[in-house]
Amino acid sequence: MKILRLYKNLLDLAIIEFRVIVESGEIFYSQSNEPWKLRLYLCDGSFIDIYYSIKGKYSYHWDRRFVANGIFRHDNAPHQIWKDIATFPKHFHNGSEDIVVPSFIPDAPDLAMREFLKFVVKYMVKG
Repeated sequence: MKILRLYKNLLDLAIIEFRVIVESGEIFYSQSNEPWKLRLYLCDGSFIDIYYSIKGKYSYHWDRRFVANGIFRHDNAPHQIWKDIATFPKHFHNGSEDIVVPSFIPDAPDLAMREFLKFVVKYMVKG
């Protein structure tokens, strides 16, 4: 249940510290009733999916395809296509799946969540 506790803590953090953009959130479960991902619903109609695995894989994915046609995602999937990125396997999809740059998001989930949500706030304000 370590992942479930993590998702609950991240949900609380998002709703309390970023209530200006985060309207609500929910934890999704797999068919075997294991916590799968955390989804945050944002004030502009977009959403963020946060995924962590017991083995250390993670993803912070802001999906804006239904709002402004774009995605932003920090993850550490070791796709060989991105092996030349300086922070490999960590990388950041900056607006689309094909625009990939180094990711300097913190390793600690709470710090990573704060940094990512601060990015989202700045991006929304900038428009």
